[in-house]
Amino acid sequence: MIKLLIADNHPIIRKGLELLFTASSNIEVVGSVDDGEAILEFIKKNPVDIILMEVDFPKLNGLTVLRYLKNDFPDVKTIIFSGQPEEVYAINAIKAGSSGYISKSVNIITISEAISKVHDGGIHLSNELTQQLAFGTRSNKSGSFYKKLSTRESEVLKLLTVGKKNKEISKELDINEKTVSTYKARLMRKLKVTNLVDLVNQAKINQELL
Repeated sequence: MIKLLIADNHPIIRKGLELLFTASSNIEVVGSVDDGEAILEFIKKNPVDIILMEVDFPKLNGLTVLRYLKNDFPDVKTIIFSGQPEEVYAINAIKAGSSGYISKSVNIITISEAISKVHDGGIHLSNELTQQLAFGTRSNKSGSFYKKLSTRESEVLKLLTVGKKNKEISKELDINEKTVSTYKARLMRKLKVTNLVDLVNQAKINQELL
């Protein structure tokens, strides 16, 4: 049996996934947690094969969790299960250590197939994104922009767009505030804006265009 940990900050999604896997013959839900910190605490004490996790958490965002897992728990595989656009975050999630990215709009068969594929050592992405990567094409300029961001830049941008301050970002990513300011300046140059408000607004517009 594949030991699955579900991590999502919405109780109804956690409970729904638990119910969906109740009758599974090869997947056992061994736990359900609601934030990034809880993920790390759980796997320190319990055996887990795969984590099916959201990327947006109130405590320790998903990309940061992936970084910790990659360094401290390399045998635990992860699949991002998110409502965020795959075009924006999937590549950086894979770079950070995830083995797959699933949209919350998919059906249970796709989720089960992705879990089995990742457990067997594969990488799961949608057919559309896989083809785009294979042929070197992107659907639009916004997607190209996000592909050019480093994983750390994506982390900082995500935290900025949810209203985090420099001090909060430095604490969550374990970097100093000066480094946060440096990343912020890089993002402003790449998005061609001159202030934080425009940076956040432009980031949101780029996501909506995907």
